Formats: sequence, C-alpha cells, structure tokens
Amino acid sequence: MEIVISIQVLIYAHALFGGISLLSGMVSIVSKKGKIVHKKSGKLFFYSMLFSAVTALIIAILPKHESPFLFSIGLFSSYFILTGYRALNYKSENLKLTIDKIISWAMIFTGIIMIVYNPIFNDKINIILTVFGLLGLIFSVRDLVLYKDINNLKKSWLKLHLGKMIGGYIAATTAFVVVNNFFPSFYGWFIPGIIGGIYITYWMMKLNKNLKLPAKL
Repeated sequence: MEIVISIQVLIYAHALFGGISLLSGMVSIVSKKGKIVHKKSGKLFFYSMLFSAVTALIIAILPKHESPFLFSIGLFSSYFILTGYRALNYKSENLKLTIDKIISWAMIFTGIIMIVYNPIFNDKINIILTVFGLLGLIFSVRDLVLYKDINNLKKSWLKLHLGKMIGGYIAATTAFVVVNNFFPSFYGWFIPGIIGGIYITYWMMKLNKNLKLPAKL
C-alpha cells in the first residue's frame, strides 16, 4: 500500500512540476531576452523541468509503470536543459568544461544503450528509444566537437543557450501533447518539433545577423 502511495506521489509531483515548467517556459520564451522576467521565469523553468524529468525517469522504470516513451522524454529533456543552462557559463573568462564533457559522454553512453538494448535482449527494435538514442548521440557528439574550439564556444554561448533550452521545452511539450492525445495518429510527435524548430531557426538567424557568427555551429 505504501509503495502504491509513493508511486502516486511521484506521478502527481511529475505532473505538477511539468505543468509549472510548461507555463514558466512559455513566459521565458515570449518575454524580452536578458530582462528580469526572462531570467526569473527561465530559472523556474529549469528547476521545475529538471525535477519533472527526474521523476519521469524514476516512474518509467518502476514495476507496472515501465515506459520507454516517458524514460526517453525524461532523459532527452534533462540533457537539453542541463546543457542549455551550462551554456551560460561559456562566456566566462575562466571556462571549465569538465562537467559539460561528463554530461555529453553520459548522453553518448546512454544513447548507445537506448539503441542496442531491445535488439540484443528482446530481439526487436523500439522505435521511440532508437530515435531518441540517435538524436542524443548526434547532439552530444556535436557538443564534444564544439568544446574543442573555445573561442567559437564563447562567441556562441547565447545561441547554444537558447537552442538547447527551447529544445528542452519542445521535448516537454511533445510529451504533454502525446500523452493527452491532442492530435490524431503520430502528428503529435512532430507538430511541437516543427513549430519549435521554426522558432529556433528564427532566433539563430537573428543572432547570426547581430553577432555576425557562422550559420552552423
């Protein structure tokens, strides 16, 4: 009985902080970048999203609650918001990337496990785990390449911060849309990503123009 209650508490906590992260993330997105409202709502988004993601990871591996979808979203959104938040440090003079490299290597290791686990142990492919595993590999390898060019990393901190944090918000929104069946069939998997991708592209173009940086990082 106590175990059941504990699981319910985790589920309610996950839903509560997930809702807070969706609202605070939206405020941070629409508010003027760099201002107090953006910073405060962004910080609230980070911590509430991180807590929601951690509870998702725990729930997804509990007996009778196993969910590759929930686990993938929790892991993927955690990676995005952690690296996005860490990007704020890239403008520092005394830049240390030890934690950043650990996060990226952890995502690479986890991404490989997500891809090969089902084919090895269940003789089948799980599309959700495979897709998110591949995306995790691509982004984390890209991070490690970027860490080799410190000068470009310092110049690109704002692009990386915005891109990763919005990516985390897209992951959270996708989970919300899919779980609540807002769109028929598989459309819910793609619509948040398409809209978010357009918004990210807009900001990257704007920052490229203002900062005169190369289009690709």
